[in-house]
Amino acid sequence: MKMWKWLIPAAQCGLFSGIISAENGPAFAIEDCDAAHFQSTLRTAEAKYEANAYWLDAKTIQWQGVKSEHRFALIVAPVAALRVGELLPKVAQEISLNSISASAPARFKWLDAGVNLTSEAFTQSSVKALLKHDIALVQLDAQNKPLRIARLQHPGALDALYADAEAVDDFGVSFLASTTQFKLWAPTAQQVAVCVYASATARASAVLPMRESTATGAWLATRDSTQRGHYYKYLVDVFVPGVGLVRNRVTDPYSISLSADSQRSFIASLDDAALKPSGWAQSQSGKNIQRNVDMTIYELHVRDFSMGDASVREAWRGKYLGFTEANSAGVKHLQALSKAGLTDVHLLPIFDLASIPEKGCITPHIKSAAPDDETPQRIALANADADCYNWGYDPLHYTAPEGSFATDANDGATRVIELRRMVQALHAMGLRVGMDVVYNHTSASGQNAKSVLDRIVPGYYHRLNAKGEIERSTCCENTASEHMMMGKLMIDSVLTWATQYKIDSFRFDLMGHQPRSVMETLQKKVDAAVGKPVQLIGEGWNFGEIENNKRFVQASQLSLNGSGIGTFSDRGRDALRGGGYGDSAETMVSRTGWLHGNADGQRADWARAGLAGSLRNFGMINHKGETITLEKMDYNGNATGYVTDPNEVVNYVENHDNHTLFDLNAFRLPLDASKEDRARVQVLGIAHTALSQGVAYFHSGIELMRSKSFDQNSYDSGDWFNRVDWTGQTNYFGAGLPPLKDNAGNLTQMRERLLNPNIVPEPQNIGFVRKSFQDWLQVRASSRLFRLETTAQVLQRLQILNTGASANNRLLVGQLDGRGLVGANFDEAIYFLNADTQAAQFRLESTIGKRYRLHPVHERVGAADARPRNEAKFESALGTFSIPARTALVFVVPATQ
Repeated sequence: MKMWKWLIPAAQCGLFSGIISAENGPAFAIEDCDAAHFQSTLRTAEAKYEANAYWLDAKTIQWQGVKSEHRFALIVAPVAALRVGELLPKVAQEISLNSISASAPARFKWLDAGVNLTSEAFTQSSVKALLKHDIALVQLDAQNKPLRIARLQHPGALDALYADAEAVDDFGVSFLASTTQFKLWAPTAQQVAVCVYASATARASAVLPMRESTATGAWLATRDSTQRGHYYKYLVDVFVPGVGLVRNRVTDPYSISLSADSQRSFIASLDDAALKPSGWAQSQSGKNIQRNVDMTIYELHVRDFSMGDASVREAWRGKYLGFTEANSAGVKHLQALSKAGLTDVHLLPIFDLASIPEKGCITPHIKSAAPDDETPQRIALANADADCYNWGYDPLHYTAPEGSFATDANDGATRVIELRRMVQALHAMGLRVGMDVVYNHTSASGQNAKSVLDRIVPGYYHRLNAKGEIERSTCCENTASEHMMMGKLMIDSVLTWATQYKIDSFRFDLMGHQPRSVMETLQKKVDAAVGKPVQLIGEGWNFGEIENNKRFVQASQLSLNGSGIGTFSDRGRDALRGGGYGDSAETMVSRTGWLHGNADGQRADWARAGLAGSLRNFGMINHKGETITLEKMDYNGNATGYVTDPNEVVNYVENHDNHTLFDLNAFRLPLDASKEDRARVQVLGIAHTALSQGVAYFHSGIELMRSKSFDQNSYDSGDWFNRVDWTGQTNYFGAGLPPLKDNAGNLTQMRERLLNPNIVPEPQNIGFVRKSFQDWLQVRASSRLFRLETTAQVLQRLQILNTGASANNRLLVGQLDGRGLVGANFDEAIYFLNADTQAAQFRLESTIGKRYRLHPVHERVGAADARPRNEAKFESALGTFSIPARTALVFVVPATQ
């Protein structure tokens, strides 16, 4: 063990000498690279104190809830010996602190009041040295006994001291001529090295000490000869509060690929020709989307797409290459949707995941079961940790492709090439590729084997509470993109996916946990890097420790106005589906939605608001007869209208979360509802999304009446409950009782319905919905009127009719004025959605004498739904429209030539 000395001028240290000594770990040896365990403890420091003090910047500390009484000091090793009420150990090294009057910067506005402290000893170099060591903050009485002891949260200091790191653009592996360069940001590390391996399984061939840039906190090592195709890991000696000085063997946060189970990072450049499939340079979707509103999105999971498709060769099922099987049922299905007007396929997470074993994962064999059999749920639960299935909202490495979707997870090149081939195949279908990204949390933190960020810079990348504990409001370990280098990691990662994999659009999981400012910076940088607009949408839910902009202005529903970034709207969704999150067994049946014929005026108003794109200043007469703007309309204590631009809203009635629409309808439609009516209700949900201003977002299989046999949270339920039949012969309703974890409260209601053959659709019912979906895609694509670009256009050209206290709330009506609008293709359009079991009539005096006719899609002999053609009528002399039961349709006035 050797001793390093961090020198602070004696004159700046007050009462104490200027020497702060720190015990460093032993020099690195090649044997460290192949150690059996991911971590070695070099020196133990088990004392655990609450981290309720903060470095506000490089010189100022704020200690929450503490008054400026008595004396304050920083104690530098051995912190483990500190005890409240006991004299400081004689070996303790101390830096005296002064109380000052200071206000916290905006980023720390959420902190509770307390004492502000600083020291003349605080210089850039001295604080950088302190942050590499074990320190504690103490309040001392006259006898030099600690009254309070606290750890310090250091992101404020690190961001101030290492601001230059934000401009570093070559973290990870890069190549200069014949030199391989490794660069890692680890400003609190005492020493760092890189281990190099010739293959995914070979023992280390070299260990390279790295040198630190004092300006950026980045550590650098180079290797004379190129290491392309080899692998690497870092050795990081870093102090971890409550643990001690550790030597972590850890992969690179900037990994572009890895060996199986993320054991080693892959050495390569994504610009290497060997990683590009033939024709990659020319790969580009034929659909040129400039605005969010022009996106019609299909949400799809890589494994779901081909795992159950017998027309895909077995080795490619559930893999990236499943999308390249040109004659498969799934590919033909996507080609048909693209031809009809679908623009984007959004893939559930395809970055490196923590939860799927990439070596040796299993596919449980489940035989056909009785509709309410418990066997499938038992098998799914027993194999959840070992099977090959998970949605993937558990990031391990943000910028490397997931290996379980590759044909060879242990070859770092394979997953890169095959993911690119998947993108290439989708582009060839005329589809853009979107990616579901999850930067709001990691799968693990602290000194866990699957914790990457926290084992390199402990306490920096995650959002902590006032005690220094990681916040977990997102389900897992919340990241803190308000911290400079976490925000940078997110931006750099998105830039890589957009530029190197040609990802066209991004959907951000729990985006409300990101700062708006960081998202706007990301938007500008990715657009500039790609040279065209890259559309950003996300979940803007407002909850948790950052709720109501407590820590920063969030990228949430209510805080993104004017940004152009879209958020999912729960307004129209809840209106149509009924109920709410966490419904009891009884309310799963009774809390019906507009789709089920519920004539509640408030729900109908929410459904109408959804058609208007949830725009704040859109005016409408509500169910009480009041003329109001949508921002004045109540939605569970919030504004129903919350966006200022149609590009900022994403409309949907089903996605991967919660029950599929079919399963929800199985709860809420009458038990004796006919199979035809169930199909028609499904189409009504599709049509409402297609006609709503903003982005149209559909879950894969909604057009196939997809069922998960009532599983409302199938993220880890395996292939059995997540199957999709692209041939349309079955929707897999009645595949057995779903796993009990999230479904136990509804067993009685589920059994009754799973055993009801009247609910199971016939292939012709599925075919009707499938073809209807294509028809509605064509309707949406046929006219700019259904995708108005600006708020001004929506306010000028859309009227929501059939409103007020005497309205028929089972009938939604919207009228659109296309005169003078480029791309409208019709002078006028009026659409109807009738959720009633009876036909409806609607009279509009202003249409008397006009030339309204059915939309051309409805008039076609091959149209899915014959009711509009056979039963819908417009009587021009009276201005009266007749709309069949449970039918959605559009009438148009052809454009004046």
